[in-house]
Amino acid sequence: MMKLNDAVNVLKQHRGDAVVVTCMSAGGAWARVSDRPERDLPIRPMGKASNIAFGLAMSRPDLKVIMLDGDGSLLMNLGTLTTVATQKPENFYHFVMENGVYAITGGQPIPGKDVVSFAGFAKDAGYAACYEFDDLEELSLNIGKILQEKGPVLINLKVEAEISNTPPGLRPAARRDWRDNLRDVQAHLNKK
Repeated sequence: MMKLNDAVNVLKQHRGDAVVVTCMSAGGAWARVSDRPERDLPIRPMGKASNIAFGLAMSRPDLKVIMLDGDGSLLMNLGTLTTVATQKPENFYHFVMENGVYAITGGQPIPGKDVVSFAGFAKDAGYAACYEFDDLEELSLNIGKILQEKGPVLINLKVEAEISNTPPGLRPAARRDWRDNLRDVQAHLNKK
């Protein structure tokens, strides 16, 4: 099992010019390592970021779109796997940070913990390729090649849970709404 920060650090080294869409705890980890905030799109609503990332990939086939999803978030919206697989965006790379819990809400186990296979779901839905890693060195050795494949690709990363025990009402508010972030990313991309 990997530490979430270590896994996203490996991804940071290989992101290139990709737009990175994040949700929940994956978004917090990514915010700590990213050096390209103008190409980062953090989405707060649980379960919806993969739809936004998919829409971005479909509307901008010239861009590589990397989605950093949580296992709980994906479980809330499994239909997105079928939609993505049916449309086949070749520029879509869907990372699932599998920690087995709803880390943002206090660490409750996700349904099907240790039973479901996110790579299996994506493969059965029709993703072009699916991978699973629980070892940082293996991820480091393979990530560059995977990000050159034609998507959609799902990469399931087994990570240690980083549980937040701060009640949601006491957490710092987001500095900006996700729609503001989307406008900023669009403005940056349209400059080119």
